[in-house]
Amino acid sequence: MGHALKQKPGNRWNNVYVHLLLWGVIFILPYFFMDPEQVFTWRPFLRSIPDMLGFMLVFYLNYFFLIDKFLYKGKTREFILYNILLIVAVAFMMHYGKELLGYLMPHMRPRGRGRRNHFFPWLFIIYNFTSLFLMVGLSVALRMTVRWFEVENERKELAKAKSEAELQNLKNQINPHFLLNTLNNIYALIEFNPSKAQQAVADLSKMLRHLLYDNNQTYVPLRQEAEFMQNYIELMRIRLADNVKLTTNFSYSQMGNRLISPLIFISLIENAFKHGVSGDKPSFIDISLREHPDG
Repeated sequence: MGHALKQKPGNRWNNVYVHLLLWGVIFILPYFFMDPEQVFTWRPFLRSIPDMLGFMLVFYLNYFFLIDKFLYKGKTREFILYNILLIVAVAFMMHYGKELLGYLMPHMRPRGRGRRNHFFPWLFIIYNFTSLFLMVGLSVALRMTVRWFEVENERKELAKAKSEAELQNLKNQINPHFLLNTLNNIYALIEFNPSKAQQAVADLSKMLRHLLYDNNQTYVPLRQEAEFMQNYIELMRIRLADNVKLTTNFSYSQMGNRLISPLIFISLIENAFKHGVSGDKPSFIDISLREHPDG
């Protein structure tokens, strides 16, 4: 029962619709067994009330209790045993419920059968047994289907939450390290090139705006993220030694408006500057962003 209460409102209403459809189909079944030339009456539907109550009792005892209590815990023998006892009890209740209904309302008795029901009750009890076993199977099938969809949705939500947590962790690691490096670069630049330092401060302001506001969004335009990376590269360029060759190529044309997750490339660029250069040997950094023909 707790399982049903934990469902999201949308999923809960979907389950309600499925159950209403199921019982609606079962309820109108007697109509298909009526003589086509017979005048329509409510007698077959009223006589099916004991059957419907029995079917519902077996179905929902399994759906909300027995399947969770035994079948999902690997207690198959107990599940089968309790269902046999339940079906025996409900089958007799259904049979004698019809008898009681016919006794209280004689006009509800089926025509042409007279007292034969009293001599062959087992025929109807066997019919009830078969129908109730089908109800158990239907309950298990529907419950398993619902469980599969719930597990699949939970798996997708966990994967999404994990990805978001990893991205947020990456952002948290980038921001302090990135800011410290940039401020050190500007500090070194102020002494020998004040005008360039002013431009660096302006670039830093743009990048901080991107970090503080844009990266809180789930997606940003590729063009905007590329501008952020280019500003970052220009700030990192000022600290490079003469033996390091830096080349960049950003070409995205029609792809510029496509949405991507923010800051997914910046760690690669940071690592290129941090681990891709040598202090005493010639080295190079080549950063490219190109549009693929297939998109």
